[in-house]
Amino acid sequence: MGYVKDSFKAKADAQAKEIKTIVEQHGNKKLDEVTIAQVYQGMRGIPGLITETSLLDSNEGIRFRGFSIPELREKLPKIEGGDEPLPEGLFYLMLIGDIPTHEDVDHVSTTWARRSHVPNHVFDVIEALPVSTHPMTQFCAAALALQTESKFAKAYTEGISKKEHWSYVYEDAMTLIARLPRIAAYIYRRKYKNGEHIQPDGMLDWAGNFAHMLGYEEHSFQELMRLYLTIHADHEGGNVSAHATHLVGSALSDPYLSFVAGMTGLAGPLHGLANQEVVRWIEEMCKELDTEQPSKQQIADYIHKTLTEGKVVPGYGHAVLRKTDPRFTAQVEFAKRHCPDDPMIQTVWNIYEVAPPILEGTGKIKNPWPNVDAHSGALLKHYGLVEEEFYTVLFGVSRALGVLASLCWDRALGFPLERPKSMTTEWIKSFVAKGEAVAG
Repeated sequence: MGYVKDSFKAKADAQAKEIKTIVEQHGNKKLDEVTIAQVYQGMRGIPGLITETSLLDSNEGIRFRGFSIPELREKLPKIEGGDEPLPEGLFYLMLIGDIPTHEDVDHVSTTWARRSHVPNHVFDVIEALPVSTHPMTQFCAAALALQTESKFAKAYTEGISKKEHWSYVYEDAMTLIARLPRIAAYIYRRKYKNGEHIQPDGMLDWAGNFAHMLGYEEHSFQELMRLYLTIHADHEGGNVSAHATHLVGSALSDPYLSFVAGMTGLAGPLHGLANQEVVRWIEEMCKELDTEQPSKQQIADYIHKTLTEGKVVPGYGHAVLRKTDPRFTAQVEFAKRHCPDDPMIQTVWNIYEVAPPILEGTGKIKNPWPNVDAHSGALLKHYGLVEEEFYTVLFGVSRALGVLASLCWDRALGFPLERPKSMTTEWIKSFVAKGEAVAG
């Protein structure tokens, strides 16, 4: 890889020393108290992970190495004549911790282009599946088939020092990221475009080439892919895809196996399907009201109907955020520049005006504001990428940047096997009874 890899190693060595000092001097300090409710309700909010690449703030949204989404759109390098940041730059930032130069981004982009060739047996695996197979299943199968290329798995079998783990994980991560757009685009063209595949263009950047292989040549769609793949890349470590990748990687499974674990989590309805649900909710509303663009009053009435039926308004609310997701705002700004007259996008904006006060008025919703998923599906629809099942694959290609950068840090810092303590309900009942006896 060259100087980027060397820079990462130098940063990791310095941070490993810092962490050792923190543990030695402050290791016995408590971060939090765990409640029985947290144990039963998905360990939500329990501090228990280190993820160096990003941090989610309840008021400011996601920050990558301390930089907000607006700051990234301003500071990260762009293609000449472009307005959106290059995902290569975000990967560099997550890995190294510094805003990259254009030279740094070109170096990463060129490296990924050189490594992007996908072995034929991976396409054979995809072709062995029925065309009707869900695109995320095909994506996971293909990424797993790439595991034959794992340098970490080969080196570990031959016997390497723990101090060398990071280097081989890094090499695997770079190769996997390089190849994911090719397999994702192949799946898309196979399933939705009669198998009429488009060869990669090595002169394009990572996201631009992905758009090209999907079959979308508009400059603005390439810009959308650069934005989309940047803002979906990471969301600290507690979400399912990030945590699953980290957990499986802690067993020293190679990056291919670890990434696929994360992707099978991303495929779950409670994680990666939200933007599909937003689009479908809007389409159902328009169909029921027999209009392409409902009024604000019609939207308000439909929201009340949705809530009365015991359902949620998809795209609104977040487990951590307590304000409008900056990733939503970034997409609004993109849409205002490129497609402000699109009826569905205007409906998304009208929902944004109408929904929060209604949701807040219920008194049951902590965060009535939109998240990233409230807008992304409408943008994809505008450009003709209407196959909603595929949206999670796009998410997966993006999320690879964050989870694999984190995996490199996990191994560089020598993080151990993750093994939280579990208990039984009988143990909990006994614990509660003892507490009540003492209190009595």
